[in-house]
Amino acid sequence: MDSALWAEKYRPSDFSDIIGQEEIVKRIQAFVKHKNLPHLMFAGPPGVGKTSTALVIAKQLYGENWRQNLIELNASDERGIDVVRTKVKDFARTRALGDVPFKICILDESDSLTREAQQALRRTMENYTATCRFILLANYSSKIIEPIQSRCAVFRFKPLAETEVTKIIDRIAASEKLAVSEKAKKALVEVSEGDCRKLENILQSCAVMSSEITDNLIYEVASVARPKEVKEVISLAFSGNFGKARDKLLETMLAHGLSGLDIIKQLQKEVLESEIDARKKLLLIEKCGEIEFRMSEGADEFVQLEALLSQIALAGQKT
Repeated sequence: MDSALWAEKYRPSDFSDIIGQEEIVKRIQAFVKHKNLPHLMFAGPPGVGKTSTALVIAKQLYGENWRQNLIELNASDERGIDVVRTKVKDFARTRALGDVPFKICILDESDSLTREAQQALRRTMENYTATCRFILLANYSSKIIEPIQSRCAVFRFKPLAETEVTKIIDRIAASEKLAVSEKAKKALVEVSEGDCRKLENILQSCAVMSSEITDNLIYEVASVARPKEVKEVISLAFSGNFGKARDKLLETMLAHGLSGLDIIKQLQKEVLESEIDARKKLLLIEKCGEIEFRMSEGADEFVQLEALLSQIALAGQKT
């Protein structure tokens, strides 16, 4: 199935389709029932239902006319002050179709708006409240200026839990006639990290290759190292085999096409779950954070990863 059709097929059209955000949905349903909304801000990690919830609000309020009463802008593409002064303002000043007295403007990734654009948006939200409600979607609410936050009812979305991700996998597997093994489900939960969008993209890519979804196929498609490979790197380093650990790490990165930032997150996770002495584990977690910062600042990835392996090896030698 084409990716756009896949996304449309599984996009929620009713509040009952929003999984893992029950408390938020319950409060929003009360607003929709009375056909009255404040300005809203949905904050939280990607792929947890923020955009879908905003679209369901529009569909429930306007019915078949929802497209005529809604504008959806991605602020990361159109983030300047001119967008707020033209597109947003022109849409906000016109009246809605139907018996709901206001239209809805969804600003996706609104935390990417420049501060000047946010100041302009602040005035627009204030001046056109009678004819338009704004729904701001942001991964980082701290990047939204305080005057805008104070004008919105803020809802904080959480990553999907393992049980909720498994429900989505089962629903898609049944609909698309896929055979997903239990190991594959665990791999999908681990790789997706509570991000439903990422989960569906990986599952779709796997389905193109085979109707039988295995954990090996998922790790291959997602381009992540298998946990046992990362554990082996840590085990070799901790036991003092620095050279073998270094070679295994390089082999793993090349086999999966991983960057340093990709592998450092997996190393940190496996160190945290390892049976290393608690004090040594804390020191290694701190070192992982330091190495990750160095790499994000432009330091050579493999040199930094070697430095991390040397710290793991030294931790293994201490009594």
